[in-house]
Amino acid sequence: MRWIRAVAAFWYDFVVGDDWRVALGVVLALAVTAGLVHTGSNAWWLPPAAVVVLLGLSLRRAAAGRRRD
Repeated sequence: MRWIRAVAAFWYDFVVGDDWRVALGVVLALAVTAGLVHTGSNAWWLPPAAVVVLLGLSLRRAAAGRRRD
């Protein structure tokens, strides 16, 4: 049981990392992309755009937090 808990903790830390908002944003972007592709839309551009936006938001939050310190 300890081994399973350790593997789960590793994957949680690997996927979520320091910012759960980015992980959630990526999951939502992939879900929306899958939904659009399922309807027949060409949505290949959505995941890269979401990564750029999420990276910008994450860097903005990190810079704002550093200024307060």
